[in-house]
Amino acid sequence: MSRVRSWLGDRVRSRLDALLDPRLELAAATSPATKSNLRQLFLTYREAIEEERPLPSVRDVGFRVFSELDEDGIILFLLAVAGIDRARFVDIGAGDCLTASNCANLALNLGFHGLFVDANADAIEGAAAFYARHPDTRAHPPKVRHSFITCENVNEVIRDAALDGEIDVISIDIDGNDYWIWEAISSVQARIVVIETHVEYGLEDVCAPYRADFDWRRHSRRDQVFGASPAAMRRLGQKLGYRLVGGNRLGFNAFFLRDDLGADLLPAVGVEELLRHDRNRELGSSSGSP
Repeated sequence: MSRVRSWLGDRVRSRLDALLDPRLELAAATSPATKSNLRQLFLTYREAIEEERPLPSVRDVGFRVFSELDEDGIILFLLAVAGIDRARFVDIGAGDCLTASNCANLALNLGFHGLFVDANADAIEGAAAFYARHPDTRAHPPKVRHSFITCENVNEVIRDAALDGEIDVISIDIDGNDYWIWEAISSVQARIVVIETHVEYGLEDVCAPYRADFDWRRHSRRDQVFGASPAAMRRLGQKLGYRLVGGNRLGFNAFFLRDDLGADLLPAVGVEELLRHDRNRELGSSSGSP
């Protein structure tokens, strides 16, 4: 009997741990201490800028609160460099709008309003419920929309969420047509762009052709170009008036600043900056890229 009780006790504790750990992690990620530390770091960057002291490089400022890797820290730094306009964001390809999110930290800890969009209806339904009840956002939750984004509908989706003109951050991660979606956006003008790129192509300038119904789960093949290389994405950024300023730790998320913002503080970097990590050399070798 004691063994049965012990086994049942272990099962209960295991279930409780599984339920409580995510809640405890979320509570820590949105705690007053976390908010205070983020705002203090932002002010430290701003003070350095105002006093004309040297700034760190993008590769040295990253950390994760909600993002997949170190994107949250990089975005905070770039906001200090670019300045914050109306504290608004657009997140295209947002998943569940929380896990590995480039914009959840903005909504939950920094008081930003904005739009999350994803093609997964269940994920979007859960996200809408979460932000409607969370203490940090329930008074004015971000817009959450279910949509399969194409070049043809992206501006309509953004406008329908009552967003237009200047926004602070746009994140694009839709696993395929990212390049073409960025090129198509005209409804908003972002100060900072975070966009997925494919470092496995190394220094090659390659981009898959646009296909409105492209779904990587059904259409991608190993012998076809997938998405866009860092060089192609930098070329598009230059065309649209943006400069590449860095990438996340593994290079697959590229960061762009609009050319009229902070050019004297944070100059453009080369594509090589996204390829620094040893992982990217291994990917390039396996794909046949340089």
